[in-house]
Parts: sequence; C-alpha cells; structure tokens
Amino acid sequence: MTEKGVGRFNIYLNKTMENIISLEARVEESDSQKRIDVVAALYFKNFSRSTIQKWIKEENLRVNGKIIKPKILVSTGDLITVRAIPEKRSEDVPQKLDLDILFEDLDLIIIDKPHGLVVHPGAGNRDKTLMNGLLNYEESLSYLPRAGVVHRLDKDTSGLMVVAKNEASYMSLVKQLKDRSVRRNYSAVVVGEPISGDTINLPIGRHPKIRTKQAVNPKGKEAITEFKVVKRMKGYSLLSISLKTGRTHQIRVHLSYRKFPIVGDRLYGGGKFAAKTSEETKSILKLMTRQALHASSLSFVHPKTSESIKFQSNLPSDMSKLVNSLEARNA
Repeated sequence: MTEKGVGRFNIYLNKTMENIISLEARVEESDSQKRIDVVAALYFKNFSRSTIQKWIKEENLRVNGKIIKPKILVSTGDLITVRAIPEKRSEDVPQKLDLDILFEDLDLIIIDKPHGLVVHPGAGNRDKTLMNGLLNYEESLSYLPRAGVVHRLDKDTSGLMVVAKNEASYMSLVKQLKDRSVRRNYSAVVVGEPISGDTINLPIGRHPKIRTKQAVNPKGKEAITEFKVVKRMKGYSLLSISLKTGRTHQIRVHLSYRKFPIVGDRLYGGGKFAAKTSEETKSILKLMTRQALHASSLSFVHPKTSESIKFQSNLPSDMSKLVNSLEARNA
C-alpha cells in the first residue's frame, strides 16, 4: 500500500512479503535545528513517538544514510529515511468469525458486536474473541496494540465499537477517549421508574469483597454517567445513557447503586422484579438471559479527515422484544 501527502510530505509504506516499512522525508527550513525524534514524529504522523525512538535505537531510522542518536539536531535538506520490519503486537490466533461490520475505510472499522462475544482473550476465554476474529479479517492488525481495539464492551453488552487500522488512527482515537471527546450512548432496560433523568458522579473501584465485581468506592476512579428516561413501562424503564468516563462495568454499577439495576444483570441485581410484577411479565423478563444493555450510538472525530462522524445501531432483537412485551402491558 502506498500513502501519499501526509501533511506536507510524501510518505511511502511499501508492504512486501516481509512487510517492510519504507519512509522518507526531507527536513524543511522551519524544522532546522530541531531534535531528530521530534522532527520524525512530525513528518511520520502514522507512527507514535515511542515507535520512532525505537527505530532510532535499532538503527532503522537514519539521517543522510548515517546512524544517529535521538538528540541530534537536523538541518534544512537533511534526508530522513526509515527501513524497518514492523513488530507484531499480538500473538493471538486468527480465527474466522462472522463480524457485523457497519463501516470501514483505510483508517478504521465500525463493528456492531453481538452479546456473548468476548472482546479480548483472557482467563476462561482464550479464543473465539472479537480480537481473534479481527486478526483473521485483517492480518495487519496484529501490528497494533490489542489488534486496534481502542475500547471494550462487556461480553454480554451488545453494540458499537471502533477499531483502528493503523497506528496514527489508534493514537488519535485513544487520545479522544482520554480527552472525553468520544461520545458513547447506550440503551438499557432497567428495573424501576426514575422520576427524571440524572447525572451520576460517583467514583468506581474494585468491590472490597467480590473480585469479579466493581462498586461505588470513595477510593476509586472518577466515573460520570448521565441518563434520560425514554419510556416507563409499569415498574420498568427504557433509558438512554451517555458516558463521560469509561470505567469497568460503569453503567451497571451506577444504575444498580441508584436502585435501577439493568434487567438480566444477575451480577448487579438485575435478576429482581419490580413490585406488583405479574407472573406473565416475570416469564417475559426471565427470557432476558443477559444484561439488557446496548451501545446504540458512537461519535468522534475521524483520525484522518478530522470530520465529526456518528454511527447508530438499533436495539438488537432480544431487547426489542423485551421492550415491546413490556409496552404491551400498558396498552
């Protein structure tokens, strides 16, 4: 693949059988007498500062064909070249999975993740994860941290995720998450009927007694969740939720703490029923075998075009049937 015109420079990424990275740029007058690692990071925007410093250390980045040190100053007209073999970041096994890809370009992939699919391999889930599927779909993702996955969803939470396809996009998206400029909205069916929307600003940390759980904890990290009531359904509600932070189990913990656990969430109290729930309704609710939580919209700035983009996903069939059944009780 050849990419041209990154910033003011022509950058060439030639992928041969050995996956050789080949880059070059000439130093402009405005960048004369600056450190080589600073200038190279400016010119080769597809790669992180740490990657560039590693290239210098391993003698893969040179100036005028000469081996250099990270602190040397460059001059106008100097030719910076890189010849390197990219290092794999993931040794996980590629596996063929059916991925629901809503959008893809040269820089990112938008996936609608089904519930039941684990994002990263880990204890108890060594394979058949989203990451395994991504590595099979696009081999080059093995050269990115976590195969380009920049945020995660719980196994039994469905919905939208963004995956970076190159290092520049990965860095951009991670920074946007850190700066809280990525907007993530969720839909959830909860036990109870909040009087109105609210902002929950309570720190979250590991549960003091149960290691598999998180909890509101004054010693935890800042966590901010906002929600609005979309529908009330005789003891149950459909909420629209937005995240300002991204703590583990954040929505589930916050709503449970406020006594509005997510339907189907056995870990955080969503297996309970609202008062005066009929036996018929209980049988409907028991069909929801996972937390009724769906990442319904995702918006951010495109890493390459700098345009604001937004993606949306309808409620999956299990949640849609649940809402329809609960609404029918109100008719």
